[in-house]
Amino acid sequence: MNEIKIFSPATVANVSCGFDVLGFCLDSVGDDMVIRKTDKKGVFITKIVGFDLPYETELNVAGVSALAMYNAIDVDFGFEIEIYKNIKPGSGIGSSAASAVGSVFGMNELLGRPFNKTELTAFAIKGEAIASKCEHADNLAPALFGGFTLVKSINPVQILEIPSPSDLYATIIHPQIEIKTSESRAVLPKEVALSDAITQWANVGSLVHALHTNDYNLLKDSLHDVIVEPHRSKLIPHYNDVKQASLQAGALGCGISGSGPSIFSLSKGLETANNIKEAINNVYAKTGIEFDIHVSKINTEGVKIV
Repeated sequence: MNEIKIFSPATVANVSCGFDVLGFCLDSVGDDMVIRKTDKKGVFITKIVGFDLPYETELNVAGVSALAMYNAIDVDFGFEIEIYKNIKPGSGIGSSAASAVGSVFGMNELLGRPFNKTELTAFAIKGEAIASKCEHADNLAPALFGGFTLVKSINPVQILEIPSPSDLYATIIHPQIEIKTSESRAVLPKEVALSDAITQWANVGSLVHALHTNDYNLLKDSLHDVIVEPHRSKLIPHYNDVKQASLQAGALGCGISGSGPSIFSLSKGLETANNIKEAINNVYAKTGIEFDIHVSKINTEGVKIV
């Protein structure tokens, strides 16, 4: 193959209690990308549709991750990258991760898959760091591996795949405002109370167990964030109203997707997910803020060839 078209999915990171380590993959929204071999050596961004992003390879998230991979191989050709951006930058559903993952996945396919998913994550981290000013993989990992993932370590990269119940759905509301990851990190405390830390890691452990055992009741009891949400929720207009409406409509839990402003709700079954969609639509329709709502099954495949 000399050219490949791929779908790189949106993702939800943190998943309430799992700040910087937990994430899951969506299937209803994502970016399309075309990667092709070119005679000229190097990596080149040749087309961007959807949002105003830099064409300079060293300044583009997809370009930086691609360069990290390109510098690790020895070939006498280069790559061109086209980005059809459907995930709004700063939306909180892994826009930069989709770009970073898409370029390295596509290049790897054209090369005959010399790298595994863990190695691709390590390359993609370099691109993600351009957007968020730090290296983290809680969006990258589910985009590459699919489903739920836990980032055990980023140095060295170690990703754990977590099973998800077959009837688990996500409802995502994306208010049309931008919150930069770097800004949302700036509001977080440098130290937390030991009692809060104990509560948080107990929730992470029980959430992972709930996913392994299909225990929806335990899942509901675990989706609580006592460390990050109290600070970041202040940046998202009407966050508490959305959360209350979601839970009243039957959500297992509701939290901030990544660094926001998107808000995710998890539920058992498509009917409940659509009920949540209607409930939070009623909340935001009164605010004067434009918004999108997506209902998605958990995407267990991740990034894929179209």
